[in-house]
Amino acid sequence: MPLLEGKKALVFGVANHRSIAWAITQALAAEGAQVALTYQERMEKYVRDLAAKIPNTPLIPCDVQNDAELDTAFAQAGEIFAGKLDILIHSVAYAPPSELENPFIETTRAGFHTALDISAYSLVAMARRAKPLMQANGGGSILTLTYMASERVMPKYNVMAVAKAALECSVRYLAYEMGEYNVRVNAISAGPLNTLAARGVSGFTSFRDQMGSAAPLRRNIEQAEVGDAALFLCSPLARAITGEIMFVDAGYNIMGA
Repeated sequence: MPLLEGKKALVFGVANHRSIAWAITQALAAEGAQVALTYQERMEKYVRDLAAKIPNTPLIPCDVQNDAELDTAFAQAGEIFAGKLDILIHSVAYAPPSELENPFIETTRAGFHTALDISAYSLVAMARRAKPLMQANGGGSILTLTYMASERVMPKYNVMAVAKAALECSVRYLAYEMGEYNVRVNAISAGPLNTLAARGVSGFTSFRDQMGSAAPLRRNIEQAEVGDAALFLCSPLARAITGEIMFVDAGYNIMGA
């Protein structure tokens, strides 16, 4: 029997075929999960084309900065999944381009707010709305995506690094509070991948090249490897794991330089 046979998954963050969220979606669907994808209005065509590759994949519009749209998205997911939800994937992050180009000390109040709101607070907002659907199901798994810049300085990652640090702290608090409902909350800290978001960070290509030679496995990672790790964390195989940050970076995080 497939590992996730009969499970219901709601995925936020698919933008195009290079998205980590898309790799996760494919991994979940391949193991029997029924998946629903959310999308931003400007990304609808790309997400719709990808959804067509997995039969019977419903689409739900949602701007994560809009509480009314979040309410509607989870209400629609509840209708699609008969009032229950097993898996929530949060693969959402954004900072205004200028905040990643200018020195960190020049971070604006508006840019800081936007980055923290979209990249970190949205997880809390989603978890609150997922809670009753997961309670009705006897438990569930919430998974988000982070990056090691939350712990170490990665030049030009700037306010996004602060947002990732807030996201990881949120994972721990959510794991604590939702544990009594058998809801697990974890994060994957993936190595640098060629995604739409990563291409907005100056120097990304050179850092990816450097990681490929410095990582213990002497290579970079691929989107599918993050998808497989997500599959594990969302499956019964990880039933005793919560509040954790799992590195999927070919071992780069253990290196001193």
